[in-house]
Amino acid sequence: MRPPTTLDDPIRVPPAPNEPPRPGFPLWAALVPALGAVVLWQVTGSATMLWFAALGPLVALATMLDTARTRRRERRRASEERAAVLEAARAETARRHAREREERWRSTPDVSRYLADPDDIWRSVPGRRDAVVVGIGPVRSDVRVDGDDEATRALRLEAAALDDAPVTVPPTAGIAIVGPEAAARSVARALVAQLCLARAPGDVRVDPSGEPWLRRLPHARARTGLRVWAGAAGASVPSDAELPIVWTASGAPPPRCEAVLRLHGPDAAALDYGGGSVAVRPDALGLDRAEIVADVLAARARAVDGEAAAPAVFADLAAAPDGGLRVALGSDAAGLVDVDLVDDGPHAVVVGVTGSGKSELLVTWIAALAQRLSPDRVVFLLVDFKGGRSFDTLTTLPHVAGVVTDLDEAAALRAIESLAAEVRHRERTLARHGARDVADLDGVLPRLIIVVDEYAALTAAHPRLHETFADIAARGRALGMHLILATQRAAGFREAILANAPLRIALRVTDDTESRAVIGCIDAAALPGGAADRGTALLRGAADTEPRMLRVARCPSEAIPVIARRARDAGHAPVRRPWLPPLPARVPLDDLRTVGRIVLGLADEPEEQRQSIVTVDEDAPGLVVVGRAGAGRSTILRAVAAQLPPERVWPIPADPEAAWDVISALGRAPRGAVVVADDLDLVLGRFPPEYATAAAEALERTAREALGRGIQLVCSVQRVTAAVGRIIDHIPDRVVLATASRADHVALGGEAAHFDARPVPGRGRWRGTLVQFVETGRDDGALEVAADHPVTVWPRHATGFVAPANDRTTATLAAWRARGIAVVPFGPGVRLAPGQVAWAPPETWVARWRSAASTAEQRCQLVVDASCVGEVRLVTGERELPPYATPGRSRAWLFDTSSERVRRVVLPGAPKPSS
Repeated sequence: MRPPTTLDDPIRVPPAPNEPPRPGFPLWAALVPALGAVVLWQVTGSATMLWFAALGPLVALATMLDTARTRRRERRRASEERAAVLEAARAETARRHAREREERWRSTPDVSRYLADPDDIWRSVPGRRDAVVVGIGPVRSDVRVDGDDEATRALRLEAAALDDAPVTVPPTAGIAIVGPEAAARSVARALVAQLCLARAPGDVRVDPSGEPWLRRLPHARARTGLRVWAGAAGASVPSDAELPIVWTASGAPPPRCEAVLRLHGPDAAALDYGGGSVAVRPDALGLDRAEIVADVLAARARAVDGEAAAPAVFADLAAAPDGGLRVALGSDAAGLVDVDLVDDGPHAVVVGVTGSGKSELLVTWIAALAQRLSPDRVVFLLVDFKGGRSFDTLTTLPHVAGVVTDLDEAAALRAIESLAAEVRHRERTLARHGARDVADLDGVLPRLIIVVDEYAALTAAHPRLHETFADIAARGRALGMHLILATQRAAGFREAILANAPLRIALRVTDDTESRAVIGCIDAAALPGGAADRGTALLRGAADTEPRMLRVARCPSEAIPVIARRARDAGHAPVRRPWLPPLPARVPLDDLRTVGRIVLGLADEPEEQRQSIVTVDEDAPGLVVVGRAGAGRSTILRAVAAQLPPERVWPIPADPEAAWDVISALGRAPRGAVVVADDLDLVLGRFPPEYATAAAEALERTAREALGRGIQLVCSVQRVTAAVGRIIDHIPDRVVLATASRADHVALGGEAAHFDARPVPGRGRWRGTLVQFVETGRDDGALEVAADHPVTVWPRHATGFVAPANDRTTATLAAWRARGIAVVPFGPGVRLAPGQVAWAPPETWVARWRSAASTAEQRCQLVVDASCVGEVRLVTGERELPPYATPGRSRAWLFDTSSERVRRVVLPGAPKPSS
């Protein structure tokens, strides 16, 4: 995701394209045809050939015309593209100017903007203390444009100036207003009001002499802060006035005024400051609006000076009026303070630093609702991201549908899907009953309250949850879904949440900005932070003009079991769980076994709020299981084999010779057979290249023909090589288990978003769905078959022996001699005779076996040492590979003239290797 563009990033305009060069005259295109015509005339003697000389100039002229036309078209296209680039740059400049203008006005508002947004009064904003807005006009912009041509230079000049922006001077500069007295006094009045709206009493103090409205300002009673004095030029400016604001009809301004505002009309003035002059539109304030400013500031001062009330007892909260989701949370000086998530909400935001009583407030709120309403009226989903024990006492309540703590990435995604599924479930229920609001369905749908502690930390760790909660906030009222979101920092809330959460509660915070963001004023930052003040809060609903102070009642731990027992005794049905428990770490096959189906595991489908059994489709060509070592590949294949009759299972064992025998016989697999190959990539990797290619082709043919033959290929793979890839491409169903990295996960066919860095053994994805796959609970060797040990060869017929001259060959010949078998060297003129072995290295036998066998009068055999695998086909003339024989195990191949079948045999004279 690209970071947002900031004003510091310049708008880059690429340079204009260079003018294409003018082409030269195609001299050779004109001369060559003429020379060719002369040559043809000389050769043929025909004067007609000279007419071809005219083609050269004509072709040259046509070339020049076509080049000129192309050049004009490219120049026109380049001009249009350049104009589009400049227009886009101008549009971006205008957009950035608008944003910069908005940010500057938000940073340094004038009186009108303060009155339009009273929440901004006395707000601590960087830079606000150091500026006084004297009018609206052009200022130097932070927007920059990069480029060197003339058009870009003009655009750079446009970007450098920001119109309709606040023009400011330092608050200690001293301001003189020159113009008609009435207009000048109005401008001075606006400057004083602006200072008092921007800075709290004690930060600014106003000299109360002058107009009556000044004496009503709380700043007039302040004893500290920047002293502001406003008066006519003829009056004596107090020596301790740090910001004099002086008006005069004419003449020179007082020497203490560095900024001079010269009025030219009701909306026109010139500001002289710092050696320059700029045209501005000054802000003016009439006496009636000045009185309004005084009233607003007096009310704000009274709210800040209020005192907290003593807390109520939890048992007293039941005395609150009934209706909707209304409960009392505590008390103030006038009595119980109650809230209703339906009328005052539908959602609530709670903010408070650690130790302010935030978690106790949430527990009290939930317990009070559970005490007043039954589980068929309200249910709770509790999310405590900080992993604490805040909600432990509430788990016994039958109203609680789930408690979630410390979400990891996978659990966060599951939360998103579960909450989205709950939204769809409620929408379907409303549609089925023809209702527009859950209030129209009496008793059909309980209201669901989702309570999140440490919301900012939760969404910072899992940003996708922002959109989920924003969607619930926007649609929750009609669906009966309510949010209570608590956090330490208000910065964690996005505008989409705050816009739909008018019910605000602020406990003590440490920053004015946090307080203002939640309740619209800085009062929460002034709340006491002692242990005795824990639970003191400010409550503001949508209809409140200012926050109300209350002391939150604390719910005693012994009250929760009483509420839970009373609800259970009423006989209410168990609440529906919008948030299912996570998949178990182990799923025994016997728990899910289904007659006639191959069960794979238990699928987690939070988007459907269910967990269902996954089975292999009967008409599927098979199944591919991919994943790293230890992920559970073999366990899944054993579970598949355990659900089939033994006669249907065709396992491909790990032993290369046995694996080759099974692979070679796959063409004879009966209908209904299930070929099971564990670690298919490893099985193919154990073969030399020729055998690996032949085995891969046989397996690919099996996978391709599986549907038509009514068989299935079930295999597991750790690495997808080219050969393996061609095989599994014919099998669409794939289980993706744990992998070593995200790149491996994608390479094996999974989605990057599904990679889990901390996987559970036996857990993976099936068609994109998370599944805990079954296990048999035992390693019963279901994927192995007994090795077919070849017999030791003892020649009884006329036999040729192809083997290199080495110690093992010598031992074999000695063993035969010991059994009375004659051994002779094979060479030219040697005939194969019964009971005799003719031996020679493979190079001697090349192209001689067939002739030697044809001259023999009886049955002949040829024994080829497996170490001669590279020459076996040269010796025998056979195109087909013989059965695979593992090197170093005294293996050989037996060819017989009376049979087309090649057998794998063991040579005598060496110890038989253990299988």
